[in-house]
Amino acid sequence: MIPWLALLMSYCCLNGATGEGTQLERIERCQTRCSQGLSCKTRTDYWFAPVCQEPTKGLNSTTVFHNVGISTVMRCEEKQKCTLHLRIQTVVQLTDSIHGVSICTNSAGMMTNCHIINFTKASRRLMSGLPVTVDNDFTEVSPNQQLQVIVKTVPSYCGITWASKYHTPECFNKDLRKNVPECITGTLSYTVNPEKKELTINVSDMLQDYNYHLRLCHKDFICTGTGIYNLIKKEQPIKTAVLPYSRPLPCLCIEGWSAVMDAPRVQVCPFKDRLEELWFGITFDPLEEALIWEPVCPVTAVAGLCEKREDGVCVDLPDSSHNVSREKIRFAKVDPHPQLCMKFTVGSQSWIRCPFADGIKAWDVIVSREHGHEELQILSRVTAKFSVGPWVTSAESPVGQTTDMKVLDVEKQKPVELELKGEQCNFCQQVKRIDVKYAATVVHCTKLCMSKATSLASYDLTWIILPAAACLSAIIIITLVLCLLLTVYRRRKEKRRGVCLSRKQTDTEVYEVQVQVTAKGRVLIPDAPKYGNNEKANLLLN
Repeated sequence: MIPWLALLMSYCCLNGATGEGTQLERIERCQTRCSQGLSCKTRTDYWFAPVCQEPTKGLNSTTVFHNVGISTVMRCEEKQKCTLHLRIQTVVQLTDSIHGVSICTNSAGMMTNCHIINFTKASRRLMSGLPVTVDNDFTEVSPNQQLQVIVKTVPSYCGITWASKYHTPECFNKDLRKNVPECITGTLSYTVNPEKKELTINVSDMLQDYNYHLRLCHKDFICTGTGIYNLIKKEQPIKTAVLPYSRPLPCLCIEGWSAVMDAPRVQVCPFKDRLEELWFGITFDPLEEALIWEPVCPVTAVAGLCEKREDGVCVDLPDSSHNVSREKIRFAKVDPHPQLCMKFTVGSQSWIRCPFADGIKAWDVIVSREHGHEELQILSRVTAKFSVGPWVTSAESPVGQTTDMKVLDVEKQKPVELELKGEQCNFCQQVKRIDVKYAATVVHCTKLCMSKATSLASYDLTWIILPAAACLSAIIIITLVLCLLLTVYRRRKEKRRGVCLSRKQTDTEVYEVQVQVTAKGRVLIPDAPKYGNNEKANLLLN
């Protein structure tokens, strides 16, 4: 276990493993350092490697080179003007036949860069047989560079060579992003105004004396521009820009870079957690009966179909799941129905989208109530085939189960009646389209308890009762009217007779009074001719 751990640590060190926040060692100048007492001089050699010599007895790679280490250091002239250098350290077992060390680096497309470190003759004699340390950091390198490092003896002995691959730190290291021009991208911060759909972007730590580019892009393998762009001038005191956006997609990013050739770019994605924005854009092809969805951003998800129940739960349809990344998803032979939905799952989160929720239907169950009973009919906008059967619930199966299923062929715009059997309350029928691959199951329950046969008998009896009741009502009304007219007539007649009797009685009373007065020796002469015969009577008496 320990040897494997040591090998892993050595591999990490040799491959320039520096974390994002790791700060590189600074050097004041490039130089070669040798052990105390050993004098060495460095020169650059760009020529082809010399032909190797046969080594003397006892010389081999394991006995000559020990503890070879490679690292990256930084040399800075001023702020934002730093360069990277390769530091190579090795311990050499010095002998009379070794006059120095050759350190060479090469990378793809580049010439081999070699530095020859020679030991002086006097110091070699003094340190012969002892391990000496050689440290060189003359080799300038670039960020994210793959190198082949070779260490040889001078003169070059065949087979006595140490070689390794090394990867210089990448620009994601903060120390490089702030100080090495090739890595300076600037730092982006932003605020979101969702009402105006605007991003206010601030740029800091940008490369001095250069303009700065800003744009919005959709991130995938590369960041594809949306057409929204802004240039921040180097003279601007406040490095701020406002960019409008249309939708807060998780792959919508702000990209910035300095106005120099091959400048590195930085990207920040303000809406990277807004996955719910991806589940739109579902379309339906009525000719192909196909449900289509294409992700606007790359996403690792599972898309499938489900059937939404009355309680809000969407039950997955079998054999409908598809893995999603970047490709278009197509569900063939789909029956458009408000209960049929798409379900998107990312990790433990799920989203439901129902593209037919606005009422799009290829068929429907029509309910009509006539003469005390319900009639169910299937009306389809396309010629289709359906399975129909009773839907029975029980204590053992509260969800429901079907029995006695039958198949109905329904032609376009020609309704077909569903026969309801029995006299049960809440009698339910299941209807499902079966000439497609994915369809919803519709359950319709009656609300009346009267059967069709009973209602028809009642309907026949009604034809007898209603006319008889109407005739009887007419007779009663006519009789009441006649009675009322007779009563009015009688009252008027009695009133007239009462007036006549009253007048006769009054004349008799006057006559009697006149007679009595005359008996006393008085003569009464009427004042008006209305007294008639009474006046004559008074005169005769006198």
